[in-house]
Amino acid sequence: MFTLTRPDGYLLSTDPDRLDLDRVHHWLSTDAYWALGRDRDTVGRAFAGSIGFGVYRPGDGRQVAVGRVVTDRATFAWLCDVYVDRAERGRGLGTWLAGAARDHLAEWGVRRMVLATADAHGVYAKVGFTPVEPGRWMEYDQRVTQLTGKDQSAGSPLTVEG
Repeated sequence: MFTLTRPDGYLLSTDPDRLDLDRVHHWLSTDAYWALGRDRDTVGRAFAGSIGFGVYRPGDGRQVAVGRVVTDRATFAWLCDVYVDRAERGRGLGTWLAGAARDHLAEWGVRRMVLATADAHGVYAKVGFTPVEPGRWMEYDQRVTQLTGKDQSAGSPLTVEG
């Protein structure tokens, strides 16, 4: 478990028992453009399979920010689901969380960390994140329905040959 305290009293922790996943679910499913409508079970499973970083307010200890890292704990990590409560924005908590995650993973030897953002490039640039080189990274993003196994944007079935 990793903890860090800022001079102004905000606490960052990777203690999974401290995360308020109901609050995190509310933030992500109602106010995060990348996770709108995400169900509570999915949020729980995602955090169970990741390293969750919670940020807690001084005084009352209420959770005010979150992020999660998917990693092999050796060479690669993906920082995702970073969210700062609207009432706490402007205090540098997102940048602090990203930097703390980067530094914590570097202790394990992780040298490559990626993230995706539509609107917060400046937040992450402050701790060394740079745009990805065009033509180098590729992605697979198939939106599959749980019931049919079919791609929602195409009519072809998902098949596996064995």
